[in-house]
This record gives sequence, C-alpha cells and structure tokens, in this order.
Amino acid sequence: MTARVTKRFVLSTTLAALMLAGCGGTEMSMEEYVESVDAIFERAIGQYEDIIESPGGLVLVVGQGDHLGFDDQGLQLTDFTPQDLHVALSRVVEIQDEAVAAAAAIDPPEQIEDIHTLYFRELPLRELAARAATAASWEELSESAEMAAYRDALEADNQVCAEFQATLDATADRGAFVDVPWMPSELSEIVDYALGCGGQPSNPQDAYRPPAP
Repeated sequence: MTARVTKRFVLSTTLAALMLAGCGGTEMSMEEYVESVDAIFERAIGQYEDIIESPGGLVLVVGQGDHLGFDDQGLQLTDFTPQDLHVALSRVVEIQDEAVAAAAAIDPPEQIEDIHTLYFRELPLRELAARAATAASWEELSESAEMAAYRDALEADNQVCAEFQATLDATADRGAFVDVPWMPSELSEIVDYALGCGGQPSNPQDAYRPPAP
C-alpha cells in the first residue's frame, strides 16, 4: 500500500459493519462496492497522516519523495535513522493489515472482480521494517535484500497502474457500467489512492537510497 495519500478510511465501527456485509452472501451493488472500498481508504489516510505527524514519521515522505503529497520540510534522509523508518513502517504495516483484511471481507460485483484484485496488494513492508530495526546505516539498509524487494514491489505497482486503465476500458467495453456511468472515474480515483498512480517515484529504485558521499 503506497499512495498519493489524500483520501481513505472511516471509523472502525463502519469498517466492522462493512466486513459483516461482505460475508452476507449477497452480491454488492456497484454503489455499495464503491462506498465500501472508499470507506477503507478513508480510514487509512487518517491513520497514515497520524504517522507522518509523529516524531520521525516524515522519514516516509523524505525517503520516497514528494509524490506522497506531503511537505518534506526541507529535511534529508540523513536527518533520520533506519530505526525511525522501523518505527514508522511498523505502524504502516498495521494499516496495511487492516485494509487487506477489510478488503478480503468484500465480495465485489462479478464484473469488476479483476479490478478489485489490482489495488488491494501488499507491499513487503513487514520485512523491510524488521530489517530497518537492525541496520547500522542507510547504506546498509539500502543494499539489503529487503530494500531490494520493496523497490521491486514499487516498480510492480507502477506496472499495475499502467495495466489498470486497460482493464477498466475492457470492463467498460463489456457494458459493465451502463447503469453506473460514474463508476469508471470513481474506480480510477480509488486506484490512484491505493497505488499512487501518477504519483509514484519516477525511479522506485531510489527509494530510501542515501545521497552519494
């Protein structure tokens, strides 16, 4: 889960209600589906912003660039430590786990099942957070297998973003949105929030890479 983080998740009581609704055996309408997914993202953004505003939380912005939509306040990666990243990412893992669990409880309308699977994808954050806890320097963390896996996952998300529009267009061509013409733009917005489409780092391989000496 990375994003042009400006929208996402509501109250946990709403989330619980959505999870129950997803287990009811009745297929959701398009409207119910969008409301459910949007609720997941509304809750996440509030939690993510809390992390950014916490001590050391800006490492998430500084390490990946201004694509996240937050001001880096002129800070550099070297103003933080890998342990700051460990703390911040550990909290992001909790957000990701909650989002994925909520998404698993949603039974999407059949005609958009392939779209649903595109944007509820897990990044290897847990492993990177654990490695950051023991790294003696940004150079060590940058060269780790865990960081390589994370950067590769960011690149994969970029590819998903590229594939999404084609999938959406194909779904529309099948007539899936005849009764809900507003749906494609809503789904595009959701994917943009979920994957940061149009706002991912131009070079994911530079994520959390320290400046050259």
